[in-house]
Amino acid sequence: MQIIWRKCSFMSYRKLKDFIQNKMKMSHIYQPVMLISLLKNKGKCTQTDIAKDLLAYDPSQVEYYAKITNNMVSKVLRSHEIVEKKKKEYSLHGFSCLSSGQIKSLIKFCEDKLNKYIEKRGQKIWSHRKKSAGYISGSLRYEVLKRARFRCELCGISAEEKALEVDHIIPRNRGGSDDISNLQALCYSCNAMKRDRDDTDFRQIREAYKKREDGCLFCGIDSKRIIMENNLAYSVRDGFPVTEFHSLIIPKRHAASYFELGQAEINACTQLINNIQKAIKTNDSLVDGFNIGINNGESAGQTIFHCHIHLIPRRKGDTANPRGGVRGVIPSKMNYK
Repeated sequence: MQIIWRKCSFMSYRKLKDFIQNKMKMSHIYQPVMLISLLKNKGKCTQTDIAKDLLAYDPSQVEYYAKITNNMVSKVLRSHEIVEKKKKEYSLHGFSCLSSGQIKSLIKFCEDKLNKYIEKRGQKIWSHRKKSAGYISGSLRYEVLKRARFRCELCGISAEEKALEVDHIIPRNRGGSDDISNLQALCYSCNAMKRDRDDTDFRQIREAYKKREDGCLFCGIDSKRIIMENNLAYSVRDGFPVTEFHSLIIPKRHAASYFELGQAEINACTQLINNIQKAIKTNDSLVDGFNIGINNGESAGQTIFHCHIHLIPRRKGDTANPRGGVRGVIPSKMNYK
């Protein structure tokens, strides 16, 4: 029996070795990864097990979740002083003080939280991956999202705020291909509204964002003045500040009026308003309020006809009576009861 087993073992090894080294023709990573899975699991694996192992070799998936970790998860945990980040490494505050029993207990709390969430939401939590994936590989999906700078190409919302899907411009049921030229990034809300009957190519909207006007102060802003920016907007300190840290949030595209902005630009400006106010409050603990305003049109006091939003920090005592706030644009209407 022992001799038969050894002969079988030798024959299996030789056959597999010959196939792997000489006969395996590769167009992707699938064959060797599947064999590794089988060899590591006593010769038997489910499709799910193999899929998980394949996922581990796909760097686009790692990059996708690494971006989410950095932009969403770690920011929340850092704001609560649970973790800290140094370069690309995260560390848990107070970990060295925990006993092995406490660590196991905390892991159990996390697992319970996870299980309750998954039980409540079901597979919907992965719907953005399933819907956008279809027959699209993870690496191709990543290229589409990267090309869109991880923003919905219709409304402009970022992947940090809402899950993005890869949409077929010409739907599959109308003959659309899986080539990257037929793919665009949409958030799940925009994709749901588009449906399979619509073949609108929203990527063209990106070209409109490149509009600049010669001689416009804000179209030709000195880059050294920029304190913060994203793909569609930037911020500078006001040249004639009402209060310290008075900032302007400005869409990069030349648009005279706020009402000419697209939803993507409005989202981009809103993101900067939120980020700048946080930075101001971090730098100045006396700031406990803000005025946010837009002079839209000559009658409203606009002098530079490129839309810009004022973010004015307020501190107690900076004016005798702040009641009414922006109503002060017409002084007689500022005080009211």
